[in-house]
Amino acid sequence: MSGSVYGTIFKISTWGESHGSGVGVVVDGCPAGLLLNEEDIQKYLDRRKPGQSKFTTARSEGDRAEILSGVFEEKTTGTPISIVIRNTDQRSHDYSNIMDVYRPGHADYTFDEKYGFRDYRGGGRSSGRETIGRVAAGAVAAKLLESLWITVQAYTSAVGPVKIDHSHMDMEEISKNRLYMPDKAAAAEAESYLEDMMQRRDSCGGVVECVIRGLPAGVGEPVFDKLDAALGKAVMSIGAVKGFEIGDGFEAAASLGSQNNDSFIIGKDGKPQKVTNHSGGTLGGMSDGSTIVMRAAFKPTPSISQVQKTVDRYGKEQEIQIKGRHDPVIVPRAVVVVEAMAALTAADLLLMSMTSRLDRIKKFFNKEEI
Repeated sequence: MSGSVYGTIFKISTWGESHGSGVGVVVDGCPAGLLLNEEDIQKYLDRRKPGQSKFTTARSEGDRAEILSGVFEEKTTGTPISIVIRNTDQRSHDYSNIMDVYRPGHADYTFDEKYGFRDYRGGGRSSGRETIGRVAAGAVAAKLLESLWITVQAYTSAVGPVKIDHSHMDMEEISKNRLYMPDKAAAAEAESYLEDMMQRRDSCGGVVECVIRGLPAGVGEPVFDKLDAALGKAVMSIGAVKGFEIGDGFEAAASLGSQNNDSFIIGKDGKPQKVTNHSGGTLGGMSDGSTIVMRAAFKPTPSISQVQKTVDRYGKEQEIQIKGRHDPVIVPRAVVVVEAMAALTAADLLLMSMTSRLDRIKKFFNKEEI
C-alpha cells in the first residue's frame, strides 16, 4: 500500500489496523535535542481515545504510547522515532455480518475493487483508528513548534446545524465540555441535538476549526507546495473530511476585492502587519505572519444502526444493520487529529523554508562575509 507516508523533511509513516495487534508511526527528520517523553504524546492521544463520553464509541482502549526508538534520556537523538500503541479491546465478531456486504458510506467496496481483498474487521486501514499514528506524530511536531513559540489549536465550531458564536468565543471553555466547543451555550445545544440523533439511531457531521499562531512570514512555497495547499492535503487526508477552507474560504467567492483584500499597516514592532485576516494567514502560498485560520467539514458517521439498503460482493442486493460500537458524531475526537495534521504540515514546511535564502544559510554555518 502506497500513501502511508507524509512529509518531506519532517516525515511520518503510519502503520497498523483497527483490529490488528496495534497501530503506530515512525517519525523521521525531527532535529536532535528536542525534549520529549511518552507523556508529551499521551496527552494528545487521550484527547482522541474512545469512551470519553456517551457521544463517542464505547470501545475501551487505553491507547498508551510507547516510544521504541529515537529518544534517549528524554531527548530526541535525530534518528527515527518509532511509537507503538497496542490494541487491547478488539471485538472482531461484531463485524462478522459484514464480511461480504458493503457498508454504505464506508470504503468496503472501494477496497475490494482496488485490492481484491480487505480486512473487514472495523475497516482495517480505513478505520478512524488509523489516526492514532497521526496524533502521536503530531504531538512530536507540536512540541517542536512550541520550542519556536508557535502554537496550534483546534476546536469544534459546529455540530450538525449548531454553530458557535465567534463573537463570544471562550478558548478556556474548549476543555470544559465534551464536544470541545469554545462556546458554552452552543455546546449545551449541540449535546441536546446529539441526544436526539442517538434516539433516532442516526448520526451527524460538523466542522473543526484550527488556528496556528506565531508562524513567521515566508513559510510555504509559491507553486505546488503552497502552505494552504499542503494544509488542505493534510486535512483532507483525514477520513470523513469532505471539505476544507482557509480564511474566508468559500465566502470569498461572494465578496468584492475591496472587501476581501487585507490592508497593511506598520505595526508596533516596525514590521508590516494586516488590519484584517480574510486570507487566513497566507498570501501567495506563504505564511504572512498573521494567524493561520482553517476549517474542516466532517460528514456524519457512516456507521448507524438503522436498516440500510446495500449489495454484497457477489452482486446481490441486501439489507444491513450495523452492529458494534460507533460514534454518533466524529467531530469531537477528530479535533486533535486536525490539530496534529496542521502541526505536522507547519513543522515540515518550516524546516523546508530554512534553505530559501543564502544569507540565512551563511549565518547558520557562521560563514557570513566580514
